[in-house]
Amino acid sequence: MRKPAAREQDRPDAPEVRVTLGVDTHADVHVGVALDHLGRRLGTHTIPTTPAGYAELAAWAASFGPLDRVGLEGTGSYGAGLGRWLRERGFTVLEVERPNRQTRRRRGKSDPIDAEAAARAVLAGTATGRPKAGDGPVEMVRTLQVARRSAVRARTQAANQLHALVVTAPERLREQLRPLSLRRRVATAVAFRSGTPLVTPTAATKAALRCLARRYQQLSAEMEALDAQLSHLVSHTAPALLAVKGVGTDTAAVLLAAAGDNPDRLRSEAAFAHLCGVAPIPASSGKTTRHRLNRGGNRDANRALHLLAVRRLAWDPRTRAYAARRTAQGKTKPEILRCLKRYLARELYPLLAGPPIAAAHAPTLAA
Repeated sequence: MRKPAAREQDRPDAPEVRVTLGVDTHADVHVGVALDHLGRRLGTHTIPTTPAGYAELAAWAASFGPLDRVGLEGTGSYGAGLGRWLRERGFTVLEVERPNRQTRRRRGKSDPIDAEAAARAVLAGTATGRPKAGDGPVEMVRTLQVARRSAVRARTQAANQLHALVVTAPERLREQLRPLSLRRRVATAVAFRSGTPLVTPTAATKAALRCLARRYQQLSAEMEALDAQLSHLVSHTAPALLAVKGVGTDTAAVLLAAAGDNPDRLRSEAAFAHLCGVAPIPASSGKTTRHRLNRGGNRDANRALHLLAVRRLAWDPRTRAYAARRTAQGKTKPEILRCLKRYLARELYPLLAGPPIAAAHAPTLAA
């Protein structure tokens, strides 16, 4: 009988197996699939989302050979903890996008399938993005922004509900509050007496207005405190960015959060432009050469650059001269603004490319 052929890893002259790990992340468990350097599946492993689970996954993958790279889904959400744990121990972590719908229709959907797709994306070289570090002052800025945005939305909702109650209030109360500005309306509603028996619609409306007005004031105070903390933190983290005329704390904070604590992951200003969604996408075919609008990227950063471009059109002579020249060439205002956003990304990228201040030297914020 013919003797069975020896496996490649069993041959004395066989090259060392290099392991690529793909991970599909979830809130409570992560599913990992390991591939060798030839794309052969080595195994599947499920771990809990704890430091002990992360160590178990790394040890399991290393049992097949040296762990080369890790492709991770959800590095900004469920995979953030695993990504930090791996980077702290010197592993190369790459950000992987979820499979597109066409691939999922063809191959199906399961955690091992998604994990294997992540590993194959790394092995094929289609996943090259490095995730944000999330361990420095920029991460502090991002978390404060989350709280501030929530407070802004809640305060706007309270103001709208306050206005709606005034519109439907009993006649005497409506005539008292309708002519007032929002600030005076809030102050008046806060001064309504509490503890009044709710025996009439007017009494119930006053109690509701007082509750909403107090909520509005509390959220306003919350926003002021967060603004002060953000201003202090951003001014220490990126003073050169704030020195650019027209770039305020909010714009700088959004751009910093887009770049992350490790802006060196952005290879060039073109990569930063793509990240912000301001780089036009080629859409040429045959004899037709054209570009289309980029609807991807970080939309908060895109909005920040858009507002900065609009502001510059109001006061910057160079920007206004450029807009006049492009208008004479037949460009519309939206097209001119898109071009300006691309130029702004090129101008601001060098101010973001340098590493922010170390977390250890970040300014301490009052609790």
